Amino acid sequence: MRKPSSSSSPMAITNLSLSTIYFCFFFISTLLFTASQATSSSPILTTTKQQQNQDQDKEPFVGVNIGTDVSNLLSPSDLVSFLQVQQINHIRLYDADPDILKALAKTKIRVIISVPNNQILAIGSSNTTAASWVGRNVVAYYPETLITGIAVGDEVLTTVPSSAPLLLPAIQSLYTALVAANLHTHVKISTPHAASIILDPFPPSQAFFNQSWTQIVLPLLQFLSKTGSPLMMNLYPYYVFMQNKGVVPLDNALFKPLTPSKEMVDPNTLLHYTNVLDAMIDAAYFSMKNLNITDVVVLVTESGWPSKADSKEPFATIDNADTYNSNLIKHVFDRSGTPLHPETTSSVYIYELFNEDLRSPPVSEANWGLFYGNSSAVYLLHVSGSGSFLANDTTNQTYCIAMDGVDSKILQAALDWACGPGRSNCSEIQPGQDCYSPNNVKSHASYAFDSYYQKEGRAAGSCDFKGVATITTTDPSHGSCIFPGSKKVINKTRQVVNSTHSSSGADRLRFIALSSNRISAISGILSVFFRVIFSTLLFIPFMTPC
Repeated sequence: MRKPSSSSSPMAITNLSLSTIYFCFFFISTLLFTASQATSSSPILTTTKQQQNQDQDKEPFVGVNIGTDVSNLLSPSDLVSFLQVQQINHIRLYDADPDILKALAKTKIRVIISVPNNQILAIGSSNTTAASWVGRNVVAYYPETLITGIAVGDEVLTTVPSSAPLLLPAIQSLYTALVAANLHTHVKISTPHAASIILDPFPPSQAFFNQSWTQIVLPLLQFLSKTGSPLMMNLYPYYVFMQNKGVVPLDNALFKPLTPSKEMVDPNTLLHYTNVLDAMIDAAYFSMKNLNITDVVVLVTESGWPSKADSKEPFATIDNADTYNSNLIKHVFDRSGTPLHPETTSSVYIYELFNEDLRSPPVSEANWGLFYGNSSAVYLLHVSGSGSFLANDTTNQTYCIAMDGVDSKILQAALDWACGPGRSNCSEIQPGQDCYSPNNVKSHASYAFDSYYQKEGRAAGSCDFKGVATITTTDPSHGSCIFPGSKKVINKTRQVVNSTHSSSGADRLRFIALSSNRISAISGILSVFFRVIFSTLLFIPFMTPC
């Protein structure tokens, strides 16, 4: 029989003096407090987090522009909550709305604020006015609100050329004010340009800036180079396509896969362009190179596609808008760069978050948004596989069903594949089960298709079945027949039994990530606990009992 050690014997404890017990309690408490402080506020951990944040800032991202010509616009606090739900971490405002900037405080959302065109003359004419603007709109909020940039005006050279001479002075005055506030390394200053300031944009190698603006553009680029700021460009493949129909294929503008014969080839560089946006970005790089500027990156401050217009704009459709913006997001997150600079992927701000229904005609002006003003989606973005950005409330409640008007034999073949090699859960469409009725190929195929679609995590291409399936946001459940993607629950038993079929791949990944984080946290706590116990046990033998 193993003899108990004196340190663990009840009698041994009674032999210790009261002061020794107090000392032990104090010693252990001190060790626990020290250990907790070390794990929560270690300079090494803090430095690591800061480094991670800096590395994340360098990664290409997709942000959104937020215009406010919207009836019933969300309140600032609701807007910020909506941005957080949608995992939107980069936004651009067309002003410096104080209520929105306050609401953004202590969030991880990074914001570019703007100087409206009508304020450029005043700021460009007075250093005092510039300093006041920075103090009121930047210093007052930073760093609680993560202001990362100032966009001075918007397409000034082409929309308000009378303000052009004071554009650079305004930028320089604002920069001087940032330097005085010691914020010039955190907040970058530039000005967004229209694509039309670049002439002869294709082939990109022949592009150059409009020479009538050289006296302004060259010193501006030199300033951007000196301060490490980006060249902001508003680039719209939509307008390139509309102005060059018959020359630029629609597929090129929409980032659709192309055969080599349809790719655009620059005859001077032999670089192949599979989409219009990359060609526009490289046109900007070549234009800068012609002015001996090679170290300024392009930031796309606007790009998008309208979802509705009048008869003069027949390609402004929901399908094209969905395709363009979905493929744009994937293109940025693929980090493949451009043919000229494959090592550099430009970040892009989508135009825009909300339909600005108060905008003046044409109709398309009010229909560039991803969402309506009430935050409901205008259309369904297909961004599976592109992280969590814009994935919530646009893809979580979607279903895959059979298309109307499909030949029953073709549909039956797709159904057989889904229930066979596709490994869909087809038990509910068997005789006697809840989804057997109505007993027809289309209904059964819809259930099987949705089962496969949900099982694959609603991934891109998982709702196709050789063109006989389509995605819908309308829950196809009926009566007691609950589709796999539905949030309805008949009873807890069914929910548990079918959980492996109803949970999406994305849900499983989130669960795994959450579990891993909890396990990691518990491991850390246990590690600290055992180190404290071990140290205490080593120390106790040296204590002097009464």
